[in-house]
Amino acid sequence: MLKTGSTMEAERARTDLTPGTLFLLAGLAALGSLATNIILPAFPQIGVDLGVTPRDLALTLSSFFVAFAFGQIFVGPLSDRFGRQWLVLGGLATFVVGSAMCALAGDISLLILGRVTQALGACAASVLSRAIARDLFEGEALTRALALTMVVMAASPGFSPLIGNAANSLFGWQVIFLGVATFAVVLAGYYWRTLGETHPAARREALSLTAVASGYVRLATDARFILPALAVSLIIGALYTFFATAPAVLISVLGLSGLQMALYFAATVVIVFAAGFLAPRLARRHGPVVAALIGLGFAVVGAGVMLATSGAPGLTALTVGLSLFLFGMGVINPLGAAIALQPFGREAGLASALLGFLQMGCAAIGSALASVLPMAATISLAAVMLGASLLATAVFVPISLRARQADPATS
Repeated sequence: MLKTGSTMEAERARTDLTPGTLFLLAGLAALGSLATNIILPAFPQIGVDLGVTPRDLALTLSSFFVAFAFGQIFVGPLSDRFGRQWLVLGGLATFVVGSAMCALAGDISLLILGRVTQALGACAASVLSRAIARDLFEGEALTRALALTMVVMAASPGFSPLIGNAANSLFGWQVIFLGVATFAVVLAGYYWRTLGETHPAARREALSLTAVASGYVRLATDARFILPALAVSLIIGALYTFFATAPAVLISVLGLSGLQMALYFAATVVIVFAAGFLAPRLARRHGPVVAALIGLGFAVVGAGVMLATSGAPGLTALTVGLSLFLFGMGVINPLGAAIALQPFGREAGLASALLGFLQMGCAAIGSALASVLPMAATISLAAVMLGASLLATAVFVPISLRARQADPATS
């Protein structure tokens, strides 16, 4: 008999990541990046139709990041108190409304309002995808779940510009927003019929403003959470900085067309796929902390190559540096998230919310810095990415030292 979302509570003992569960986790997690990247190739046409400049359109990205970041702060603790199900469905419904507003927008103000509404819905889906994974899995199984989720969701930022370019060319940019709304409806229906509630009443936390505030303070001052969370967030922030700057670098500086940029993004998916599949294997062989440091090392080297060659930008040098960075990001992202979330099973929603807030906060700061630094776009992008990678490594080193003290055999 089919279990529906209205009656089902997922069993904690579940350890297998089924294709259906993987689709849901990856779809929920990818909704935000899908909504961001799919519109990038349409920026020139949107600017023409709305009579605005590329700088004005950048507000649709920064406003999305800010709303996405702050929305998670409220969604996480609410889900710990009332469960995941209705917040997931409510978030997807909000995303659909925001997408419709964007499709119908006739000026930049309405487009930004629609983007903010989209972000508030997408943030619920994203933060709760990690909380649901923590509800269902522990230890190595959690690492594997997050890694495979990231592998699947890597197709979103990679292939979505290609889809967006095709939709814009054939039907107009408004259809792009209707397409992502349709995907959200599919996710909602599949979630309702297959997974449903994963946070049973017995595990829910009391909700009060004081309790929520103290919970966030406790997490923010707990090195077990804040150090790996900051490391992951800085790297993800650097990645979103690249996404936000990509049209200026790839189209304006390197002369790619919208279709060529979309194909370029699609080609990078292979790298993140490889990293995501390799991350659990590295964790089993070297331990998650050492494996995460390996990923950070690749990210630093890749960003360093980008900066070293940014003065005379070329597609080959950019691709080499970006490939190294993406591989490192693909390793540190699931491992760092698993390390941060593992000790906080009863507060998975709260912890996932703070992790998401940090990620989008770093994305907003990084994209803003890259746009205001008084230097060429290629140089400012590479400088922000290298700075974030170095800072992430510095933040993560104490975790490695602590792990070695706890288990000298790993050193």
